[in-house]
Amino acid sequence: MSASSPTAPARAFSGPLLGIALMILGILLYSVNDTLGKWLVGTYSVGMILLIRSLAALLVMLPVICRDNGVRQLAQAPRPWMQLLRVGVITGEIGFFYWAVSLLPLADVMTYYLAGPIYVTALSALLLKEKVDGPRWAAIVAGFLGVLIVLQPSSDSLSWGALIAIGGSLFFAALMIVTRQLRGTPDKTLLTFSTVSTLVVGAVIAPFAWVMPTGIDFGLLGLLGVVALMAQFCVTRSLKLAPASVVVPYQYTMLIWAVVFGYFVFGDQPKPSMLIGAAIIIASGLFIFMREQREARTKTGESIAEEVGDNVPG
Repeated sequence: MSASSPTAPARAFSGPLLGIALMILGILLYSVNDTLGKWLVGTYSVGMILLIRSLAALLVMLPVICRDNGVRQLAQAPRPWMQLLRVGVITGEIGFFYWAVSLLPLADVMTYYLAGPIYVTALSALLLKEKVDGPRWAAIVAGFLGVLIVLQPSSDSLSWGALIAIGGSLFFAALMIVTRQLRGTPDKTLLTFSTVSTLVVGAVIAPFAWVMPTGIDFGLLGLLGVVALMAQFCVTRSLKLAPASVVVPYQYTMLIWAVVFGYFVFGDQPKPSMLIGAAIIIASGLFIFMREQREARTKTGESIAEEVGDNVPG
């Protein structure tokens, strides 16, 4: 019995809980990437950003692609039409995001994206047949109410920038669903396809608004690709370890980083409504996390009990 005890924490922090941790890390990295992108999009076009960030990411990935018959794995990727759909969705999401941040403050765009988990939860129950229990639904609805408090929606808020940001959030939700359906695909394949697709789109549209970047800016544009690659890996792995309806609500942490980075980088002062809404969103996220912890501990205890029972003579 004592020999099994040290393995309990490792078993508890697996599956849904590890998926949650990777989603939180991925959203933090995305937020860093988005902040840097917002800074650069004031000088460089969306096409240039897509081109240089994707080129940098592809260069980082090349050793992995070329190792262990990587090219053959790409050619033999399962469900090619679904892979193509994912390529289109992720390209649209990235393009819409940078388009939106060129028109709106970063915090506003990131807040619009927080509606994504609501779309994902509804679609995951409908399309992926994932079970969403009552308490989790209640927590997600509470988080959405927090988003509404932050947004304070009115006719004035439905500008072109807002509509573009909402469109980007729909693309992001679709990306979560499609990635979940392709969870059997190697991470290397998913990352390579998405990187190459944005590289091609950037190469097509970048020449129409080309501005020669400085050496420092060229490095920052490349850094966008590396950070985005790390973020995408975390989110992709998260969706393989846990149902979308469990991990996607942790996109709400995006609002925390929007407030922090908005204040320290762009000098944005958070409104009281944003702080109140953020508190509700964080509370709903913590509720889901604690629920998953409790379920993981229960399953771990049951697994250990079964092992002990199997070893009892008789």
